[in-house]
Amino acid sequence: MTKLISWNVNGLRACVTKGFLDYFKEADADVFCLQETKLQEGQIDLDLEGYFQYWNYAEKKGYSGTALFTKKEPLTVSYGIGMEEHDREGRVITAEFDDYYVVTCYTPNSQDGLARLPYRREWNAAFLAYLKKLEEKKPVVFCGDLNVAHKEIDLKNPKTNRKNAGFTDEEREDFTTLLQAGFVDTFRYFYPDAEGIYSWWSYRFSARAKNAGWRIDYFCVSESLKDRLESASIHTEIMGSDHCPVEVVLKS
Repeated sequence: MTKLISWNVNGLRACVTKGFLDYFKEADADVFCLQETKLQEGQIDLDLEGYFQYWNYAEKKGYSGTALFTKKEPLTVSYGIGMEEHDREGRVITAEFDDYYVVTCYTPNSQDGLARLPYRREWNAAFLAYLKKLEEKKPVVFCGDLNVAHKEIDLKNPKTNRKNAGFTDEEREDFTTLLQAGFVDTFRYFYPDAEGIYSWWSYRFSARAKNAGWRIDYFCVSESLKDRLESASIHTEIMGSDHCPVEVVLKS
């Protein structure tokens, strides 16, 4: 079995003061992916015994950023998606293993007033093209904060959020397009109708206490890996960020 975990830590230095390392050790994942590390090189020194560490930093300080920690050394590691206009914000790391690629991704947020929705849609298309290119060589497991709640059951208040960032018709359609291109939303594969299970809660209005959340953190896999899916879970009990970790386990 291979256990993979993904977590938007919303600032790794802050998360470390809130129990990150305890959870990391307890989880004992084979691959552990992070988004929104909000770091520059040299700002943190994590002692993760038994893991190889890979980091992608945004040019802008205190913003975005991803990391990937793995017990097994990858065959290759690459940063970004190979397009300069999309690779300044440290949003993607790809690690190649024997059977598949693992990609950690922090998808751009469309922002208040949907100021960045046009850019976000360009990103969606470019990222999907990148995944399909990888698939020409071997299957793909990709994870992260994809900044979209796909269906109405993926957030507490769909009606009032219809035109808000993360739940616009455009973002949802783009995610449908991605799945139709041959990828499986692993949580929905196991739990097609589960409601009230979210991965992000606003820090405002006691949203987490009321479970007024959104499911915007995912593990998706190439269709060809579907038969290797053992389990998928969302660890709503884990604190330390406004997101919680998500997990998938693959059969060997």
